[in-house]
Amino acid sequence: MACLYFESPQLFSKHQSYDDSFDQQFEDSISAEFLTEPDASTSYLSNNVNIPKPPPLPTASYRKTNISKRVTSCNCVLYETSHAWDRLFTEGYHADVHVLIDDKGIILAHSNILGISSSVLRSMLERSKVKEGFRCIKIHGVPSEAARAFVRFLYSSCYDPEDMKRFVLHLLVLSHSFAVASLKRACISELERSLLTTDNVVDVLQLARKCDAPRLSLMCIRLIIKDFKTISASEGWKVMKHTNPSLEQELLESLVEADSKLQEKGKRIEERKVYVQLYEAMEALLHISRDGCRTIEPRDKILNDSQRTCNYPACKVLESLLRHFLGCKAQVPGGCQHCKRMRQLLELHSRMCAEPDLCKVPLCRHFKDKMHPNKKEEAMWNTLVRKVMATKGTISSISAWRPLIA
Repeated sequence: MACLYFESPQLFSKHQSYDDSFDQQFEDSISAEFLTEPDASTSYLSNNVNIPKPPPLPTASYRKTNISKRVTSCNCVLYETSHAWDRLFTEGYHADVHVLIDDKGIILAHSNILGISSSVLRSMLERSKVKEGFRCIKIHGVPSEAARAFVRFLYSSCYDPEDMKRFVLHLLVLSHSFAVASLKRACISELERSLLTTDNVVDVLQLARKCDAPRLSLMCIRLIIKDFKTISASEGWKVMKHTNPSLEQELLESLVEADSKLQEKGKRIEERKVYVQLYEAMEALLHISRDGCRTIEPRDKILNDSQRTCNYPACKVLESLLRHFLGCKAQVPGGCQHCKRMRQLLELHSRMCAEPDLCKVPLCRHFKDKMHPNKKEEAMWNTLVRKVMATKGTISSISAWRPLIA
């Protein structure tokens, strides 16, 4: 049996233990004996001779222990109380209401309980007629077991987990229709945690919108988008397609939007990889021109044996491109494809270089002096430089944080 317990200061005020009354009497006796004002004829010294030192104040841990004990005892009281309310519902002791259900059955209830639990039921009871000493109200459109579970919850705020599993959608509708907020929260919570499946997600989505449950509605849409192939073949989708075509159109638009967002995300990731590769190529190009690498020696010093091994990931490919560029004799306007790619990398470096006069990268000053007069091409180059530089900042941040994480 699942019960909903509500924490309130009033729950503790009416359930005082014997320890509390003893503490109160002890404090009253202490206050009467020691805290009364001394007589004027008695000296201050004589009053302090036989007065013991006061005990220390209770610590925080002592208070927490006492509070936890009181909460535990009150929870036991709440369980017994809920059991008593269940018995009142089951036995119908002094019931004055007949709740009529679809199978022509009758649920015995008490008008005070129903009226205080639901303002809608209170209004129905006020308008109902008394027949043979009983007021009659009707709950139609749901199975008799669901109606019985609903009325039982009004008494004890408890429900059978099996009833919740079988009739969660009916209980959600009843709780919304009769304004029972605690039961509505329980139904939504159970659906969000475990009862939402590919078979009932379409029905739950429609009920969630009608019952004003936006978070549950969002979870349903996400599940439909995630497993659209299975859900679109379900019976609930086929019924919704005929009864609510606007919802089907909305879900299809949401699916297309989610797919486009996924594609845009993949595109941004690929673009990011390109910018990272360009940044690594710029670093490797500067490394080769300044320090030399593998088979390419710098102009002003001899390559050491320790420099034959390189840690730059782009060095091997860039070294091959650079060697081809320096020795290519292809009779093609502008050079071959490899030479064009190398020229673009060299031009990108020249646009990022802040010291072209001291730079050892080939053609750095040459490209610096011959910028494109075309504004459109200039804007494209500036955008590329800005994005590569932004990648440089991100990689620097990751490199700075990596030792701390390790």
